[in-house]
Amino acid sequence: MKQKSMTALVSAFSRAYHSENNDIKIFNDSVARLLLSEQEYSQIEKSMAQGIQFFNPGFSGSDVDALRWIVDNQLSPSPLGRSAYAEQALRNAVNFGAKQYLIFAAGYDSFAYRQPGWASQLHIFELDHPLMSMEKQKRINSIYEKKPDNLTYLPVDLALTAIDEYLFDHTEFDRSKLSFCSLLGISYYLSKENFTNLIRGISNTVCTGSTIVFDYPDQDTYTGKAGERVKKQAMMAGNAGEAMLASYSNFDMEALLSNCGFLIHEHLEPKEITKQYFAEYNQANPQHIMSAFDNVNYCLAVKK
Repeated sequence: MKQKSMTALVSAFSRAYHSENNDIKIFNDSVARLLLSEQEYSQIEKSMAQGIQFFNPGFSGSDVDALRWIVDNQLSPSPLGRSAYAEQALRNAVNFGAKQYLIFAAGYDSFAYRQPGWASQLHIFELDHPLMSMEKQKRINSIYEKKPDNLTYLPVDLALTAIDEYLFDHTEFDRSKLSFCSLLGISYYLSKENFTNLIRGISNTVCTGSTIVFDYPDQDTYTGKAGERVKKQAMMAGNAGEAMLASYSNFDMEALLSNCGFLIHEHLEPKEITKQYFAEYNQANPQHIMSAFDNVNYCLAVKK
C-alpha cells in the first residue's frame, strides 16, 4: 500500500471543493481542505480539468467549468452521499446509546476534528493501514496542537489482520459498550473473502445492538450493464494501483450479513439516496444537478 492513497486524496479534495463552493451542502467537511497541501489541491484541480474529455467527451467550456462538471458528476457523489448517510446514522445510534465509533479505513476522515457536541461522549477509533495512519497523523499534527481526548488511532492492515483478535488486544476498546462501525469505501477494494472476514470479525467483537454502515457495489458494477461513471471510476482506481475487486447482489449481501450475525436495518439504492440526500442541494443548484453514484447501495445493519 502506498504511503499516500490517491483515492483518499481525491476523496478529500472532492469534499473540500464541495464545502468551499456551495452554500447548500450535501455534506459539509470543514476540515478536508486543511488536510491537503496547496500543491496537492492545485495538482488535482489541474489534472481533473485536463481530463475532461475522458470523463465527458465533447465537453466545451473553460477549465473552471470542466472541473466543476467532473467534481459534481464523477468525484463528489460517492464521498458526499455516503458520509452524509453514515453521520446521520451515527447520530441516531448515539441517541440510542452508542458509546464507541470505529472508523475503518479512515483515510483522511475528519470527523474527530469537527465533531459536534452530541459526539463528545463517544470514544472514536480510527483504524487504517499503518503507513496511511502515520501519514494522516503527520498532516493532522501540522494543523492541530493535539488530538481530541476521545480519539485513538489504531494502525492495522484490514486485509491481513483478524480484527476481533486485534481489538481484543486493545484495552481502550470496550466490548460491553454499543459500537457504531463505519466501513465506507472498503467493500470495493477487499476480496469477498476478506470483506466477509472483516464483517465476521466485527460481529465477534461488538455487543448485540451495535451497528455497521457501509456502501457497496452491486452485481452489475463490473459488467456491461454498469453506468458510465462507474466504469470510469474503476479505471481511475486501477490506474492509481487500487483495483476494485468485488461486487454483490442484494441477496448476496443479505446472506453475508446474516451469516455473520447482522440484520439489515436499512438498505438504499441510488434513486432513494438521491431523493433523501441530494434533493435540497439540487433544488438550490439546478445548473449543477448531482445524483447518487450508479450501481452503489448503502446498507445499515445491526448485530443480532
